[in-house]
Amino acid sequence: MNRLGLSETLLSRVEDAGINASAPPQQRWIDGWLVRTSPGKAKRARCVQAVADGRLPLAERLALCAAVYQAAQLPMVLRQTPFSMPAGLDLFLAGQGFQRLDETRVMVTPQLPLAPEPLPPGLALEALTPAAFAEVVGALRGSPAAQRAAQAERLALSPVPLQALALRRLDDGAILACGQAAVEAELVGLYDVFTHPQARGQGLARQLCTDLLVRARLAGARVAYLQVEADNHVARSIYHRLGFADGYAYHYRMLEPDLH
Repeated sequence: MNRLGLSETLLSRVEDAGINASAPPQQRWIDGWLVRTSPGKAKRARCVQAVADGRLPLAERLALCAAVYQAAQLPMVLRQTPFSMPAGLDLFLAGQGFQRLDETRVMVTPQLPLAPEPLPPGLALEALTPAAFAEVVGALRGSPAAQRAAQAERLALSPVPLQALALRRLDDGAILACGQAAVEAELVGLYDVFTHPQARGQGLARQLCTDLLVRARLAGARVAYLQVEADNHVARSIYHRLGFADGYAYHYRMLEPDLH
């Protein structure tokens, strides 16, 4: 058990749910590794997920993966979690010159809110289709059209039900914040929570997340998780106030981190 009182088995299921929620159509299995080559922004959809031990020597397996990424014209990125296989993979990659980047925390809470927070006057929540959400969050982030299209495709084909919301200002129609939730059995993951830079510091992300979690609880969810970069202290503070705490950490490895 960790300080949340959650078992390693449950955290492993959280990891599985996160992998499922980010599944792109561009993926294949190579000797126990899930190799993803989505052209979108999210690394979790364009990396190697080392989820099983495999039988080939590591060098041979890496070479097979590298060929896939070369054909896709993407840098090869490997995601490293406490559940990555085989044991010792991270040390092996470090020895091969793969550099460590993007320290991330998976935050978890077993307590979902019972009711949404009242919205400030002049604001309304709006449900979005996958395509509309990809466009909204892409516009807020300034993502290029190709990345928006890749995310729209991934969300539309997701094997996990998604609920996407935007917080819109009624007088001019401007979208101030957005986010989505993926519900799988009793687990709900929050993804792509983003607030317009000029609307930050007003509690809008917290209100949006609370509403998503309430909806998920009504759909049967009992444990929530999310992924946030370790140095994003503002976001982590918001999630702490929502009851989230660190469950486990992960990072990525790649040979040329300047390309990420």
